[in-house]
Amino acid sequence: MTQVQGDCETRFEPVRRAFRENFDKNGEVGAAVAVMWRGRPVVDLWGGVSDVTTGAPWLEDTLVCMMSVAKGISAIALSMAYDRGLVDLDAPAARYWPEFAQAGKAEVTVRQAASHLAGVPVADSAADGAMYDYDAMTDAIARQVPLWPPGEKQIYHSATIGHIIGAILKGATGKDLPRFVREDISGQLGVEYFIGLLEGESGRCATMIPSANNLVSASKDAPRESVAYRSFRPLPADEDFNSSRWRASAIPSVNGHGTARAVAKIYGSIAASNANGGGVLGDQKSFLALATEQSRGNSTAAEAYLRMGVGFMLNSPPIRPMGPNMQSFGFSGAGGAQAFADPVTELGFCYACNRMHDGVDIGPRAAALINAAFGCV
Repeated sequence: MTQVQGDCETRFEPVRRAFRENFDKNGEVGAAVAVMWRGRPVVDLWGGVSDVTTGAPWLEDTLVCMMSVAKGISAIALSMAYDRGLVDLDAPAARYWPEFAQAGKAEVTVRQAASHLAGVPVADSAADGAMYDYDAMTDAIARQVPLWPPGEKQIYHSATIGHIIGAILKGATGKDLPRFVREDISGQLGVEYFIGLLEGESGRCATMIPSANNLVSASKDAPRESVAYRSFRPLPADEDFNSSRWRASAIPSVNGHGTARAVAKIYGSIAASNANGGGVLGDQKSFLALATEQSRGNSTAAEAYLRMGVGFMLNSPPIRPMGPNMQSFGFSGAGGAQAFADPVTELGFCYACNRMHDGVDIGPRAAALINAAFGCV
């Protein structure tokens, strides 16, 4: 039986049971789950193996790649700039990122650009391997001709939205997204979540076990003319999400690394009302303003219905559920990671794993933990 370590309040024991059952029945290898409720930690569990080759155990400070959970953290950064009065959501994105005005994008607003409505889910001019080069990807996205008129349709900008938000954020705050996350989010809360790891941090990473048909891996087998293939073409096909380049690079759509404890605390600080200890990152009203559905659409890359706010993914059952309340917002990651804030119950949640789930849904492991957590509140 896999040993599960960490803390869990008595009221939330069903989460511990569900976490243990994932190892016993659902093929879990190594994972962590954390829940913040009303401003306090109520679940902080980890267990299993962080590296199947060496048998190294998953430790309290093990870092893990959570894939697109990074998009939600990027949206938090944008929300904070909005809260500080540094970003006008309805101003042209080119006000903060002048290069974005190229190729017919001069009138695209920040709201549209951050809501997967700009028509630039690809960066066709990026060279092979450019995904590791933050500036090269940003430049290629700025040059990209929209695939359809901006604002016409919402299609998941799976590989580009992080750079888009990051470029706007830098123009508004003077900080690039990796630095903003490290200093203004993780640094403010004293937690470990980063986009681009330092050398000493990389050694604590869990080794990912990719699946053939998670969203990113499956894109490599998609038709070459498809949005899915073109989105991740700049990422080498042999990337297994463990290379030193992957861990050290800033790829803000997909390669944030951290602990479940960190991300749950980030979302928990937003979910809690300001009167109950929230507000460290900004006024909750600012986050809720961005967590408002902008357009309904279908992701051609994921072939899944998704509700999108300004940067945030909103509760999108049955594929990407975030509990029973449709006001929940955050982002899930390819392979099964899930993280979100529920302002109704004041709950912040994060689950992260190293064995990736196949398919576009969050999978049975994350679903079981989410259901158990909400059954306790």
